[in-house]
Amino acid sequence: MLENLGSLTSSPWIYAVVALSVLFDIVLPVLPSGVLVITAATAAAAAGTGAQSVPHAVPDILLLLLCAATASVIGDLAVYRLAWRGGERLDRAIARSRRLTTAQERLGTALSRGGGTLVVIARFAPAGRSIVSLAAGAAHRKVREFLPWSALAGVAWAGYSVALGYFGAQWLGATWLATGVSLLALFAAGAGAAFLVRRPRTATATATVTAAS
Repeated sequence: MLENLGSLTSSPWIYAVVALSVLFDIVLPVLPSGVLVITAATAAAAAGTGAQSVPHAVPDILLLLLCAATASVIGDLAVYRLAWRGGERLDRAIARSRRLTTAQERLGTALSRGGGTLVVIARFAPAGRSIVSLAAGAAHRKVREFLPWSALAGVAWAGYSVALGYFGAQWLGATWLATGVSLLALFAAGAGAAFLVRRPRTATATATVTAAS
């Protein structure tokens, strides 16, 4: 089924397409970058279990992971720098958005305390990457505070997506079932991340009400 995509995976073009998709989905979250990474990893696994042996497919997987993770970090930094230079217009736009304002406040607190777990978790949530990068730049957080967590988030997301496609094909075969199960796991991670991103805000609000009473 994935023969055509498998041949594309063996060429440099699939890595360029993956990199561009991951790079630009920070400004266009509708781009199916996760779907593309999983499908490419599935095709690479299919090549490994077919005419090639698995060890020959490993460099393809590593290159796919490297492209996706690097493009993720570059996209984060691009939006971070744009938000940094956004000026008063961007500040007013963020002030009008409760979601961005909350993210900016929570992110600033997390980074100032030396913990950027929110950056990693938000990378899996729908549009979370965009919100966090905008908030970090608009709040003028230092690069050394934001970049390491962005890199960790990019590697974690890329590694998870590649692993889903690769091991899904290894266990279930290079079929639509393997791809479908892998995509369900990706969407489940996104839903879980969105829940975790919102949960601390609810806990904080509850604590505030309890303290006030």
